Amino acid sequence: MKVMIVDDHPAVREGLALRISNQTDMEVCGEAADITDAMNLLESTRPDVVVIDVQLKTGDGLDLVKRIKARDQNIRIIVWSVYPDKFYAQRALSAGALGYINKEHSTSLIVEAIRRVSEGKVYLCEEMADKLLNQAVGGNQPLKQTPIESLSDRELEIFRLIGEGLSTAHLARRLHLSRNTIDTHRQRIKEKLNLADATELTQASTRWVLQNK
Repeated sequence: MKVMIVDDHPAVREGLALRISNQTDMEVCGEAADITDAMNLLESTRPDVVVIDVQLKTGDGLDLVKRIKARDQNIRIIVWSVYPDKFYAQRALSAGALGYINKEHSTSLIVEAIRRVSEGKVYLCEEMADKLLNQAVGGNQPLKQTPIESLSDRELEIFRLIGEGLSTAHLARRLHLSRNTIDTHRQRIKEKLNLADATELTQASTRWVLQNK
């Protein structure tokens, strides 16, 4: 089973690669730190499973999931992150991944998750799996969203990056978007979260990042 790792921290990639390489039925076929490198590696490595961090050197992990699935539906994907399952698990599945796991868990769980998704099965923590099952059983009665959960994938990405200290100009360069587009997203975020101005947006995003890391 060929596994590709996409994470912007070399030490994290090295630790996960070592765990995977110790498995008799797995090999690491490639490592990347950002979307561009990952997409370039796809053709040459042809992985069975890709493990992707939400937060990459440039771009967003969920965006990478969508790009990979648009190119090859047969590739299985696991998203992992320091952020709680409740914020990203369902987004990961909607983007095309089959699994989501928090980085606080042992890398042995990543190995278990890789085997599971390689068989086309979903891998989530028990709490998140129960939440989605309850939502499915409820039929047309979706679970009530919090204001943060109401943000789109791109809005949540920008909200998170604002909380990590990125300015509008820096956001535009990192996400390859115009400053006007960033400003539009910022305005929509303020409206959805009922924030009065840029100061409240910065405070709310910084607080969210600190509370969820």
